[in-house]
Amino acid sequence: MRASIAAEAAGTPSVSIMCDGFQGQASATGRGLGYDGLPLAVTVGHVDSQSADLMTDNFRTKTVDQVIAGLTGEVAQAAGATAEPTAIETVASGSVDEINGLFVQRGWSDGSPIIPPTRDRVESFVLAGGHDPWKTLGIAKSSGRDITVWSIAVNAVMAGCRPELLPVLIAIAEVLADPHYGAEHSGNTTGADALVILDGPASADLGFNSGPGALREGAAANTTVGRWLRLYLRNVFGFTTDEHDKATFGNSARVVLAEDMGALAEIGWEPVSAQFGVDPTREAVSVARMNSGAIVGSVFGSTPEEILPYLGDGLARIAGWDLTHVYGLGIGQFRPLLVVSPMIARVFGDAGWSKADVQAALFDHARIPAWRFEKLIGEWSNLTAGRRSLIELADAGLVPAAFAESDDADRLVPIVTEPDRFVVAVAGDPTRANAYVMSNDGPHGDWTAKAIDLSFSLDLACEAPQAEPAD
Repeated sequence: MRASIAAEAAGTPSVSIMCDGFQGQASATGRGLGYDGLPLAVTVGHVDSQSADLMTDNFRTKTVDQVIAGLTGEVAQAAGATAEPTAIETVASGSVDEINGLFVQRGWSDGSPIIPPTRDRVESFVLAGGHDPWKTLGIAKSSGRDITVWSIAVNAVMAGCRPELLPVLIAIAEVLADPHYGAEHSGNTTGADALVILDGPASADLGFNSGPGALREGAAANTTVGRWLRLYLRNVFGFTTDEHDKATFGNSARVVLAEDMGALAEIGWEPVSAQFGVDPTREAVSVARMNSGAIVGSVFGSTPEEILPYLGDGLARIAGWDLTHVYGLGIGQFRPLLVVSPMIARVFGDAGWSKADVQAALFDHARIPAWRFEKLIGEWSNLTAGRRSLIELADAGLVPAAFAESDDADRLVPIVTEPDRFVVAVAGDPTRANAYVMSNDGPHGDWTAKAIDLSFSLDLACEAPQAEPAD
């Protein structure tokens, strides 16, 4: 779609060709980028499940005609987007049950009961912190809709968030608006979903749980903010099956993971947000989209050297097709997450290890056989052109030398390009030696952090003119 839009902007007619099933997403992408109704052509079936001869025959007999029709204007362009209600328009009235039923019917709900976002509720939610409800933070590329404080508050009321959480939601919305994060990829077929990591001295005062059950529903702040994110992606960014969401399976909404700030201070580690450029003393959110996850249970050992092999094995186990973000879909963009309980973190802290020391050690321990790495990015995937060996990639400067230390197919190679590609967080039950690992989706929701401004907003404040000094 982006190539078509570049061509259209230059005055050259174009047709976008896509796999069967992606027409709705393609139309929404064009609309979100300001080009509604771009001509489309569809290939029959999935390219991975056809022989070359069948795919060629299908393209010649069915797709080529669509391309010609699109380029010559012989087929009408897609109809424009359906008119949407205005921000303050009353779209429904009735009982709570009737409102919930209507929201489910229209696709505005995640299926669980919502609190009806009445105008009074939304206005109270916004104005409690002094925010301008019509302030725009950016545009959702996937839908073309404005990212406004008002729309943030509408979905927050629906999710059951408290008004004091609005600054946290605004910071997350700023991540979604940041081109580096790439929110427009949030509906890709593998179905990764965003994880928000919260840092800062005020996190406990805001009601966030960083202790037992840190990744489980239960604490209102963690749960409702996580739900808000899914609702916001659905209602503002258009990630529904009717628009942009092409997840084959998908994941449930993830609660916010709040780091244990006391444990971090005790061992002298900076929070995750500092790794991505935020002042470590500030409240902040760090967001990335995660694929698979796994528990690393009952980590046994009283020294870093004893527990590192187990942690490294956990990270290696969740590295699969995602390694195409090491080379293939991207280069050096794979950044898996390791969450350790405070008990495990203290083992490192008591030994004088910094977080950088842990990352360097994980680089040595989180490894897989070279033959498996090559199959994951080549033979078992169609995402890496040429299917070159790791030695060939290293010779070309596309992966570090650590991937080509010998020609032994069984040699162990890293799962990331540099030690600082590992993200290490501290949370969970302080009396248990468990860890959790997650495999991230590279640039399809890349690690991005934003500071949270908890001060009362002056958006609506008026500055009185200063009196002229007397002569």
